[in-house]
Formats: sequence, structure tokens, C-alpha cells
Amino acid sequence: MNRREVVGAGLILSGAALAGPAAARAARPFFASHGLVIGVQLYTIDPDLDADFDGTLAKLARIGFRSVEMAGFHGHSAVDLRRAFDAHGLHCTSAHIQPSGRGNGPSFADHDALIRAMHTIGVTDVVLPIPLFPKDFRPPAETNAGEGFRLSGRAMKADDWQRTAAFLNDQAAALAPHGLRVGYHNHNFGFAPLGQTIGLEILLRETDPKTVAFEMDVGWVVAAGHDPIALLKAHPGRFTQMHVKDVKASTVPNFEVRQDPTEVGSGEIDWRHILPVAYASGVRRFYIEQEPPFPGPRIASVAKSFHYLSGLVAA
Repeated sequence: MNRREVVGAGLILSGAALAGPAAARAARPFFASHGLVIGVQLYTIDPDLDADFDGTLAKLARIGFRSVEMAGFHGHSAVDLRRAFDAHGLHCTSAHIQPSGRGNGPSFADHDALIRAMHTIGVTDVVLPIPLFPKDFRPPAETNAGEGFRLSGRAMKADDWQRTAAFLNDQAAALAPHGLRVGYHNHNFGFAPLGQTIGLEILLRETDPKTVAFEMDVGWVVAAGHDPIALLKAHPGRFTQMHVKDVKASTVPNFEVRQDPTEVGSGEIDWRHILPVAYASGVRRFYIEQEPPFPGPRIASVAKSFHYLSGLVAA
């Protein structure tokens, strides 16, 4: 069985003939047929935003984006961010928030500042993009940020994932009364075997399904050698957001934060089958994301992915 078959295994629909309104909707592009917008995770174009924040937002709007997900403040205040998003017709309802620290926006460590900022911007989903790494682990001083992140993920043990689950539960309980839903975004090291389980399964099992949601990064699921549709079907209702991220067939399954990235629709991932299963499972917000390196300007890759998804008719 090749990689594409693994990604799509068990996902082909029954083949029962569609009729009437269902057939008409099936012939329309997936996002239009469900009244969904295509978003973008701004991490994808971080250097562009740092160089020209307003101009880059204008380019996103011209491409056709109406929804963005934040991964930092880029030196701006919440008020300035809201003003800039509004000026370009962009809505930001989701943000990646670090567990602690300062410098790129508020963290989970300061609830007052976080609540004020998210309410100002219009964010309703605050997503933890990393687990709580082992307290006693420090990457060697000479390692760069990417390698340090990779080594930290490799060091994760079952009790670190359990500690992360408790953190998510605590944050959700504190922030839900303020209209903020807490989520978790996966990388591929969350699929590394830990005895009879994996880190992501610990989080899914030990977090409160009523208050803690998950954002599936499909690219990292596939990079780990796992099937995103099987994961969605195994946990209906737990995944409410998705990073629509593609990878090349040359990506070797691993748990080391490695993949061969490409634009959505140019890789091996079968979006025609994944997207309808994601919708049926409860995913309602979809964000294009791409990892470096890029073949050219980042904004060109984002545009290519957007236009592919805009015309995609689901299976």
C-alpha cells in the first residue's frame, strides 16, 4: 500500500448514488457548498508581516481571504491589530497562545491581559500550539530554535503529556466563562509511541471534551505516518479547527518535526476525501498553513493553496 493509499485508507465513501439537492451540492466546491470561508494561519507569512504588516494583509484580502488565525502580535497592540484586520475585511477568531512568556503577545500565564486582548481582536478560540515540555530538559545552548524545538519534542514522556492535559483543563475552566474556548494544536512528535499509547491520545483521553477542543494539523499527522481521517472518525466532535497543510510524497514518516512541505493540492494528501469527513466530525474553521522552505514568495504559495481549495469539489 503506497502513502496516498495509507492517507486515504478506509475513507472512500460507499458509492451510493446521490440524488436531488444532495447531488447539486456535491457538484459545487466544498467550501462554497457549506458556506465556509478559507482562512490562513499567519505564521505562514511571518517574514512578510514583519516587513510590511498592513501591505501583507491587503495582499491576503486581494487573494480572497476573509479569515486569519494569529500566531503572535508582530509588535502591535490588540487595538491596532483589530483596526488593521477590520480595514481589510479580515476576521480573526482564533489565535495560538504560548503557555508562558512575553514579547509576542499575551500568554496563558496572564489571564487578564489575554482576555482583554482576545476580546478586543474578536478571538474566541485560544490554541496551545506546543505541549508543556519537560521541566528538567534544556536543549544545548548552541542549538538553534528549530533544533531546540525538535529536541524538546523528542524528550516528551507520558507524564509530560498528562501535565499538558491538566494544564488545558485548568485553562479551559478559567477562560470558558469569558467566552474563550481552549484548544490544542498537534505536531508529529505527539504521535511518538509511549508504551501502548501516544501523547496526542493522552491529551484526547484526559481533557474535558466539553471545554477543550483540538485543532488538527493534517500535514503533521501525515508526516507522522498516521491517517487523519481515521483520527477524525475515532474522535468525533473533538476536532473543531484544522490546518490545511500539504506535504510531498518524499516526506518520510517521523516524529522529529520534519516534513517536505508544498502548497495545498500539490502534495500527496487527499483533500477531496479528508475535508468532508472533517466537516462531518465537527471541524468548522479551516486555515491554510505551509512550512518553509518555500519555492518562491510565501504570498504566492498562499495564493496557490487558496485557489486550489476554492475550486475543490469533495468526493
